Amino acid sequence: MRLLLVGVLGCSLVLYVQAMYSASDDVVELTVSNFHREVIQSDSLWLIEFYAPWCGHCQSLAPDWKKAATALKGIVKVGAVDADQHKSLGGQYGVRGFPTIKIFGANKNKPEEYQGGRSSQAIVDGAMNALRSLVKDRLSGKSGSSGKQSGGSKQDVVELTNDNFDRLVLDSDDVWMVEFFAPWCGHCKNLEPEWAAAASAVKEQTKGKVHLGAVDATVHQDLSSRYGVRGFPTIKIFRKGEEPEDYQGGRSRGDIISRALDLFSDNSAPPELLEIVSEDVLKKTCEDSQLCIIGVLPHILDTGAAGRNGYLEVMAKMADKYKKKMWGWLWIEAGAQMELEASLGIGGFGYPAMAAINSRKMKFALLRGSFSESGIHEFLRELSVGRGSTATLGGGVMPKINTVEPWDGKDGQLPVEEDYDLSDIDLDDDFEKDEL
Repeated sequence: MRLLLVGVLGCSLVLYVQAMYSASDDVVELTVSNFHREVIQSDSLWLIEFYAPWCGHCQSLAPDWKKAATALKGIVKVGAVDADQHKSLGGQYGVRGFPTIKIFGANKNKPEEYQGGRSSQAIVDGAMNALRSLVKDRLSGKSGSSGKQSGGSKQDVVELTNDNFDRLVLDSDDVWMVEFFAPWCGHCKNLEPEWAAAASAVKEQTKGKVHLGAVDATVHQDLSSRYGVRGFPTIKIFRKGEEPEDYQGGRSRGDIISRALDLFSDNSAPPELLEIVSEDVLKKTCEDSQLCIIGVLPHILDTGAAGRNGYLEVMAKMADKYKKKMWGWLWIEAGAQMELEASLGIGGFGYPAMAAINSRKMKFALLRGSFSESGIHEFLRELSVGRGSTATLGGGVMPKINTVEPWDGKDGQLPVEEDYDLSDIDLDDDFEKDEL
C-alpha cells in the first residue's frame, strides 16, 4: 500500500489513503515524466481525470472510472493524474477543482472539458461521442493539430544575439530557457531537434509565458563570456530580477518540457482572494481545496479602506507564496459571519484573525502569532510540516453563512441618526398631575 500524506493541520489532521489507482487497473497513471510521451505524442483519444487523493468526490468517482476504463480498453485511453503531486500538469491545463476530467482528442494541446455525468455508463457514452466526432473529423480531413511530432518548428526557438538578448530576455516578465551552443558541437546537434520540439510544445502549453531561446556562442562571445559558458551545450534559466540558474535536467524533449512546465507553474498567478459573501463561496472553495485559509478582518469603520487593503495585501502575498499548495483563500469582515466566527472560537475580539480549515476532517487551526507576512508564514509553515495545535470545528459541521453585500472598496460610513423635533409634544397632556 502506497501511503500519501494528505493532511497538514497537525498530527490530528494527518491521513493516509491507498493509492487511487494501481497497476492492475486499466487506468493509466500519468505523471510529469510520461505525460508528453503517452498523451501528447499519441494518436489515441484520451479521457484524463485530474484528481487529489484527499478529495472525497475523487474517491467516489474511482470505482466508476476504473469500470469505464475496462469497458473502453483498446478503444479509448483512460488515464489519471494525481494533480496534488504533479501540480505543474494541473496548472498547465487550468485545473481548479477535483475531480476535473478532460478529453484529449485531435489537438492534444487544447483538450476539451468533459461535461457529462460521473457514472461509468455516462463516462463511456461521453468517450464514444468524442470518438465519433474525432473519426468524423478525420474522414472530412479535419485532423486537428496533434501534438505528435518527430520534431518541432525551429521558428519557435528564439534566436538570441548580443543586440536583442537584454531586451527579449532580461527585460521580460516571462521565463526563458536559453541554450548556448556551438555549430560544430555534436551534442548540440543531437539536442537541436529535442529543443525545437520542446519549444513548440512549451509555447502552446504555457500560452507563450515560457520561451526557449538559443545563442550561437561562437558568434556572440560577449554573451557566453558574461554568463560563464565553458562547454556546449549549456542551458540556463532566466527569471526577471533573479540570477540565471543552470539547467540540470535531462536533454530529451520530455525532460525539457517538464522543467518548463514547472517554471510556468512557479510563475503562474496566485489563487484568488475571495470575500465570503454567500454559502456557495465558502462551500466551493473549501470543498475544492485541501485547506482553506480564512482571514477575519476588523470592521471597515475600525480600519478604513487603507487599513483593510493593507491586510488584504498581506494575505495576497501569502497566497502567492503558497500557491503551489492549491489552497483556497477567503476573508470576512468581523461581525458579518458570527456563526463562522463562533465555530472557530474567534467571536467578538482579537481582530484581525486567521484560521486554516480542513473541511473534510472538520478541523481547524488558529493563527497565534501576528497578522503579518512573517507571522502568517510561520503559521502556514508549521501546518505544512504537520505541526501546530488543532481543534474540531464547532458542531462538527460547516456553520451557516449569511448572504451579504460585497465590500465596495470604500471607507465605511457611520449610520445617520434621524433627528426628532420635540417642540410640538406636550407631555402634560399625556400624564396626570399628582398634587401633594
